[in-house]
Amino acid sequence: MSHGSQTESSLDDLRRRIDRLDEQIVRMLNERAEVVVEIGRLKQDGQTPIYAPDREQRVLQRIREHNHGPLPDACLEGMWRELMSGSFALERPLRIGYLGPPGSFSHLAATRQFGSCVDYQPFESISSVFHGVESRRIDLGLVPVENTIGGGIHESLDNFLQSSVHVCAEVMIPIHHNLLSRAQPDQIRRIYSRPEIFEQCRRWLAEHFRSAERTASSSSARAAEVASAEEGAAAIGSQLAAEIYDLPILHESIEDNPNNVTRFFVIGQQSSRPSGDDKTAILFTTEHKPGALAQVIDAFSAKGVNLTHIDKRPSQRVNWEYSFFIDCDGHAENPEVAAAIAEARQHCLQLTILGSFPRAATVVH
Repeated sequence: MSHGSQTESSLDDLRRRIDRLDEQIVRMLNERAEVVVEIGRLKQDGQTPIYAPDREQRVLQRIREHNHGPLPDACLEGMWRELMSGSFALERPLRIGYLGPPGSFSHLAATRQFGSCVDYQPFESISSVFHGVESRRIDLGLVPVENTIGGGIHESLDNFLQSSVHVCAEVMIPIHHNLLSRAQPDQIRRIYSRPEIFEQCRRWLAEHFRSAERTASSSSARAAEVASAEEGAAAIGSQLAAEIYDLPILHESIEDNPNNVTRFFVIGQQSSRPSGDDKTAILFTTEHKPGALAQVIDAFSAKGVNLTHIDKRPSQRVNWEYSFFIDCDGHAENPEVAAAIAEARQHCLQLTILGSFPRAATVVH
């Protein structure tokens, strides 16, 4: 037998092994799905939320612990997220809202978190996503809250000041900005995108398109939609937006920081149960007295609770009054976190627990 024939015979044997393994995998996945259907019945009978971020966290952690290669963790996590997406559809299809139109970075984050088997609904603004959750038009919303370059997303933070929604999960995705246009680079006169995105690409734009007019859009996908119909226009957006609006990518990854990551909150009607590795988001306004903010921060320090994030926004009620947003390690039900919050509340005009949620263990690619 020739060397080529031996190679082909060996490949045939290996491919038959793969076929048998595929059959076993399909059979076991459907066995798992039958259990999921039963879980869905119990959840509906007991009015239990379909989406359980704490359970999701434990499932993905177990997958990583049991993975001994050669497949990387990120590969298996992506498979299991899609598997859980199918599980949602079997229990009851989830309705997920995001800042649209389709192709936005919020859309990209939502699909990476929830997979292809849920119902997605684009909204015209971040405020509309909040209202959609409050009115129960959607089960969950996904809103950007913080970027490693641009800092806090003001529109999202401001909506928490007036909303009753809860934070039930966080999602972190790498952000790669692309210049999209049908025009040649020297013909581009106007560039559309969100103000935060312009800031994240500030140095690159100053070097390559100093004279082009920058026009703010409600989302990067809306920018792509407008640029696709306007001569001499470009947009800064995602690869998904380029595909949806049939716009060539003239320049890839134009963000000033290659480690650009945006953190999103999943908002809903309920907070998450303790997972063992959680964070809690809190909104508060301090009393008008010297050292009030320091006393609030000291309340957490005294209980050994680490603060992982702090931001501020005008309270929208009184001039020069500010509301502060903090994240801390731990679940609000943890004794040390509960004690710190109780102590901090004594120095605040108002304090609201926005929600406790599992810490995002990885950046979702």
